[in-house]
Amino acid sequence: MDDDPQTLVSTDWLAARLGDARLRLLDATWVMPGDPRDARDLFAQAHVPGARFFDIDAIADHATGLPHMAPGAAVFAAALRDFGIGPGDQVVVCDAQGMFSAPRVWWTFRLMGWRDVAVLDGGMPKWRAEGRALAQGDPGPAMAGPADPAPDPALIRDRAQVMAALRDGSAQVLDARARDRFAGAAPEPRPGLRSGHMPGALNLPFAEVLAPDGTLKSPGELRATFTGAGIDLTRPVITTCGSGITAALLFLALVRAGAGEVALYDGSWAEWGLPSDFPVVKGAD
Repeated sequence: MDDDPQTLVSTDWLAARLGDARLRLLDATWVMPGDPRDARDLFAQAHVPGARFFDIDAIADHATGLPHMAPGAAVFAAALRDFGIGPGDQVVVCDAQGMFSAPRVWWTFRLMGWRDVAVLDGGMPKWRAEGRALAQGDPGPAMAGPADPAPDPALIRDRAQVMAALRDGSAQVLDARARDRFAGAAPEPRPGLRSGHMPGALNLPFAEVLAPDGTLKSPGELRATFTGAGIDLTRPVITTCGSGITAALLFLALVRAGAGEVALYDGSWAEWGLPSDFPVVKGAD
């Protein structure tokens, strides 16, 4: 793969730079509702040396009642200071499950105007399979760094904006959930949500942008995958999923594929699926 410090870097790239003074590593491990594992415990058991735990559920906007909504600028700035991240630092994000939740933190940095941030391709599974160095426990507090986020509203959409896009066709809506959840044939993991999908949305389960070894497909393969799902890469795309986690993986994959205008619906199905008059369909539209 071609390493790009603003999107995706390989384990070789990271291993060659461990210990660099301006490198900041974040572990974004997160688990689905109902999963008995604890994300922080997974981090404590093994992580890339120097990594700090980015708690997706804690570094968030808690005012909405929805899960892990994007943090405001002040909350994000406080997190940067806690991590010792400042201007000129290169951030690399990984997670214990591979290419799953790390792109969500990558997208959050992008949303806050940070560009020097990349996902570790293949994440911890690839790092461990290659026998690379591991650390355990908590690395302790970092030296506070300056932080001045500059949020980019072009990268995020709310429910009303998604509804408008579905009605007027101004953007394609791409859902990363599994096909049976998209079709309404399987229940949602969060209680109280309706089953199905937004009328007019397209479906591309997030695992389909990954290669058999768990790394992200090449840009050419990604373009073919998105085209096969009915996506026109020259037109705007809004990604969505269950709660905004794997939608970020599709966002990253779209950027790597060369898509132009990409945004993420932060509320995703955790919001749209709530009892309301926002339309839901099952099976084929």
